[in-house]
Amino acid sequence: MAHAPTSTASEKYYVPHGSPWPIVGSIALFTTVGGGALWLNHVHAGPWVMTAGLALLAVMFIGWFGTVIRESEGRLYNEAVDRSFRMGMMWFIFSEVMFFVGFFGALLYARQFSVPWLGGEGTKLLTKVIRGDDFEAVWPTNGPGNIGGDFEVIPAFGLPAINTALLLLSGVTITIAHHALRAGNRRMLNIFLAATFLLGFVFVYLQATEYIEAYTHHNLKLSTGIYGSTFFPLTAFHGFHVTMGAIMLVVIWFRCLKGHFTPTHHFAFEGVAWYWHFVDVVWLFLFIFVYWL
Repeated sequence: MAHAPTSTASEKYYVPHGSPWPIVGSIALFTTVGGGALWLNHVHAGPWVMTAGLALLAVMFIGWFGTVIRESEGRLYNEAVDRSFRMGMMWFIFSEVMFFVGFFGALLYARQFSVPWLGGEGTKLLTKVIRGDDFEAVWPTNGPGNIGGDFEVIPAFGLPAINTALLLLSGVTITIAHHALRAGNRRMLNIFLAATFLLGFVFVYLQATEYIEAYTHHNLKLSTGIYGSTFFPLTAFHGFHVTMGAIMLVVIWFRCLKGHFTPTHHFAFEGVAWYWHFVDVVWLFLFIFVYWL
């Protein structure tokens, strides 16, 4: 992430010199995915290979973003570069939106089509022999045959409601921090930016607590039929995005402490703020369609 210079730099679009980071990232991703495949196939070295890939990926991120930060603070970027960063972030967030659309689509299909069909609605192809005489076509369900055993859902107005309040509050704090940056109030910027990532980490902690409660007291697991196989990917991937967003906010906070960014040029801050608002909106859909309805 970077921002345009405050003074006139080169009018040409900045093209960096040769960089090792793209090939390092490619090797890291290949190693991570390969290690994951080995792990799934019960190869003993799989977890170690995957860990090595993730470590190399972390090195790539630190090195590459460090290079971009130095270039940005060196005023090597102009307005054209700034626009390209903005367009890149917009397309990245759009890709993330479509990622979650796929999971929400699976949830919608299971609830609105598969379960009614298994109950005999709209088709006669699914007989009682297939679905079982004791199957009830209601949501939530773990499917015919009571896959994974009986389970209980997580009440919406418990930890999920608290987490909703935390994320909504974090959306307010990062907005206040943004306005403080634009007003040149560095003290308020640092305080409210820190409050934002702290709220994010509390959210992740409470979600981990919720998972423990689900496994130990509600018998709700990834293997609990169609409900478990939609509940956990949706909530876990969102929790991963919150974790990554909170880490990015920490990096931006340290940059703010070092005096980076100006009231008019601070796209790195804006890009992370856009991402944070995105995870807030996704959670609202999760709370409504996964926990509440």
